[in-house]
This record gives sequence, C-alpha cells and structure tokens, in this order.
Amino acid sequence: MATNQVRRAFKYRFYPTDAQAAELSRTFGCVRKVYNLALAARTEAWARQERINYNATSAMLTVWKKTEELAFLNDVSSVPLQQTLRHLQTAFTNFFGKRSKYPRFKSRKKSRKSAEYTTSGFRFRDDRLTLAKMTEPLDIVWSRPLPEGAKPSTVTVSQDAAGRWFVSMLCEDASVKPLPQTDTAVGIDVGLEHLLTLSTGEKIANPRHERKDRARLAKAQRNLAKKAKGSANQAKARRKVAKIHARIADRRRDGLDKLTTRLVRENQTLVIEDLTVRNMVRNRKLARAISDAAWSEFRSMLEYKAQWYGREVIAVDRFFPSSRLCSRCGALRDKMPLGVRTWTCGNCGTTHDRDVNAAMNLLAAGRAVAACGAGVRPQRRTPGGQSATKQEVSRREP
Repeated sequence: MATNQVRRAFKYRFYPTDAQAAELSRTFGCVRKVYNLALAARTEAWARQERINYNATSAMLTVWKKTEELAFLNDVSSVPLQQTLRHLQTAFTNFFGKRSKYPRFKSRKKSRKSAEYTTSGFRFRDDRLTLAKMTEPLDIVWSRPLPEGAKPSTVTVSQDAAGRWFVSMLCEDASVKPLPQTDTAVGIDVGLEHLLTLSTGEKIANPRHERKDRARLAKAQRNLAKKAKGSANQAKARRKVAKIHARIADRRRDGLDKLTTRLVRENQTLVIEDLTVRNMVRNRKLARAISDAAWSEFRSMLEYKAQWYGREVIAVDRFFPSSRLCSRCGALRDKMPLGVRTWTCGNCGTTHDRDVNAAMNLLAAGRAVAACGAGVRPQRRTPGGQSATKQEVSRREP
C-alpha cells in the first residue's frame, strides 16, 4: 500500500558574507513593512465591514512599489514579499475559523526576522543554495545531509536574537515510513521532580536546563539593565542574554527530540494527559519550572513523530484523577496534595508511588478508549456500574 511521503524541514546554520547579511536584513525589513501595510489595510476594511483577500493585497503591493515612498521594496526579491501576504491570509483564515487571535503587527525589535522563498526565489544545485538577488551561494554548515534526491520546495532564512543565521529547507523525506506494529503501550505522566514517569515504573530525570544556567543568565541580565537605552553597549549586552537563552533552548530541544524518538520507536500506543499548560504557568511558584520542563513542546514532538511512524497518541481528559485513583482496585482518594509522593490505598492496602500510579491509570484509561471508544471523564464516587477505566483496571487483576 502506498504511503504519503512526509514533508520535513531541515534546518542548518550558515555564515553570510557582509553583502549577503545586508541583503537579507533589507529583505527582513521589507517583509515586515509589507506585512504591516497589508494588515493595516485589511483592518481598515474590517472596520468598514469589508473583507480584503490575498489577491487584493497582492494588487496593493504592486501599487506600493510604484510610489516614491515605498520604492525601496523593488530592491529586494518579490518572492518573500508575496509569501508574507500569504502568511497574513493564513492568519486571517485561522482567525475567522476561531483557531487564533486577530493578527498583530510585526515589531522591528521583537518580531522574528525571517523571509520565505519558493522555488522561483532560489537555486539549489550540487548542495549549493543561492538566493534571489545574490551572486554567491550561502556558506551552509551541513550538519546532516538532506534525503537522497530531495529538492527543497521552500527555503526560509532567519536570524535569531543571538545573531545566528539559519536556513530551513522543506523537503519530502521518503526515508520516513511507518514502523512495524507492536503490541506495546505506555502511559506517560509528566512532572517537575522527574520530567516523565512511565507506566513501566521508569522515571526520566528532569534536566532543568534553565536552572543550570540561571546564575549566568541573571548576571547577564543585571549587566543589561545597567546599559544606557539605545546604546551600542546595550545591544551587545542584549545579545549576550539572547545567547544564553539560545543555549538553554537548544539543549532542551535536543533532549526532548531524542526522548520522544525513543518513546515512539518503542511503543505502538502512547497515552498522555491533556494538560492546559497556558493556565498552569499562571501559578507564580511553578511557572518557571513548568516553562523549563516544556511539556507543550514534548507533546507536540510526540504527536507529529507518532503520525510519521504510524503510532497512536491518546490524550486523556485533564480532569481525570490519575493521581488519586488506585490503579489496583479503582478506589478514589478524596485529596492528594502535591507534597504527597507515596500513598496507601485505604481499600486494598496497596502502597503507590504517586507518579507511577498516575502513569498506570493513564495507560488503563487509554486502553479503554482504544478498546471501546469510551470517553475519559472524572471518576465519580456514586454507586451503579463501573467506568471503562475501572473495567480495564479490573481485567488486569490476577
């Protein structure tokens, strides 16, 4: 049976010449300018209860280029300018579909510096990438090869806050295929003391990347606070802070990438909890630790890799009392403060490790969903029948 090929983005660092850096910086500025102009035009039309689509903003771009004030838009490639209009169209589509908020204007200081090129805006031959308006190819560090015979469909060039330059190539990767099916399943409970606790009893340590660099980060931030606003020294100090943040983010992403790949390869079904992290970080005492654990990024990686390799990820309802439910007999405990790490069931006398017990309950709930399609809802103490979760727990008893 034929399978759809996976489209993957391969990201590399590169080192531009002075001329290339200047050209890309101009392009970033023009992309931001066109996006903001188009957003302003669509916002004004929205106030008049009118709608402007991509075609209308594309026609506006042609007019803008002919004006004396915006003649500089002709100095850069037109491809990234058209692409930013398409991105704005996507943003409005998501807004009207109630999947996101109303689009916001791009800031020169805070917004991501990037430009996207389609096939008409670059040339890729013999592993040499040359962008439009440039005479020399980019000096790319090929940290890993592209898939054999792959041809990029789009190329995105970006510069992060630390001043590093990156190029991302979107290609079809024929090497990504569904893995052989297995009968293994695992429940995964995320935490702060341990990053993950599996239903097998394995606990994966929380690396706490931000905590390891907290002293260096605090020193750099104090140094930044002392600099005069708008000075060159402030820009240098801001870049030092950004470099520390980039180091933390890179290490965190690398660790999660390896961990999620391992879990997806070893298990056919992976059961997680549907947490609302954006609400949890409102807790001032735990916000820093939760952000450092990157639970949302972990789930995102797990889901797209499962889709690549033919695995299944089941998200259990966030109100499911996985920590308070006895995985042995199904009895429900009234309260479970965060400080309680082990507890004994008053019904069957089994002593539980809080996190391992939660992971086992998540696995049982996920199996119930896979077996009978039952929804996973909070366990109630009212008599009369068992939930699908409790039935699954009962089937495991000797």
